[in-house]
Amino acid sequence: MARIFITGSTDGLGFAAARTLGSEGHDVVLHARSEARAAGLSRSLGRSVPIVVGDLADAAETRAVAEQVNALGRMDAVIHNAGIYLAPERGSTPEGHPTTLAVNTLAPYILTVLIERPDRLIYLSSGLHRSGEGSLRDIEWNDRSWDAGRAYSESKLHLAALAAALARRWPDVLSNAVDPGWVPTRMGGPGATDDLELGHLTQTWLATSDAAAAMVRGGYWHHRERQDPAREVVDPDFQDRLLETLATLTGTRLP
Repeated sequence: MARIFITGSTDGLGFAAARTLGSEGHDVVLHARSEARAAGLSRSLGRSVPIVVGDLADAAETRAVAEQVNALGRMDAVIHNAGIYLAPERGSTPEGHPTTLAVNTLAPYILTVLIERPDRLIYLSSGLHRSGEGSLRDIEWNDRSWDAGRAYSESKLHLAALAAALARRWPDVLSNAVDPGWVPTRMGGPGATDDLELGHLTQTWLATSDAAAAMVRGGYWHHRERQDPAREVVDPDFQDRLLETLATLTGTRLP
């Protein structure tokens, strides 16, 4: 059985993934933004599970999350599930970054660098990544007028490209990106038209399955089917420029 850490797992797809993995006998480590969000989480799952706490909009707390995870021992897989959808304004983290960028892009990058390297990495992207800005100019939205939809799309492009970059940089790690679809979670809203159950099963499958189809790296997945992502995702030059940008913004360089 595997040990899997899931970010943003107090509700929605993260909680559904944790519930499924637990029912299959795997050990899950959950993440909550605050102690208040963590309260009652084990009871909701029906069993006691380790929970790490930290706000991913804060780089210091994100680093503390990594420390908490490492203190529990090496993970077999990490599912980077946490995210923000349509933030009404740019916001500003303690480090001055836009909140969407911090939670959706910078935090997964920091955690990837600092958590002891697992065998498998899964990053939740979105089909909207294809609408993301192709360049990395003004990634922090200092000069552009805030556009919540574009900021979200760009962050999901970053995640898909990060997954592909790690598949190239770390050939011993099965790194993949997943489009869960537009599902009726708290983030997706009640009008979402995709299947909530299918929305989390691809990431749990990639995290644990020994089937040949799941033992791959560098894929972009939707409902267990590989798809072609935006061209930037598979462009080594874009990947390298993204990694350099993230290293500069976070002060944390990929090994």
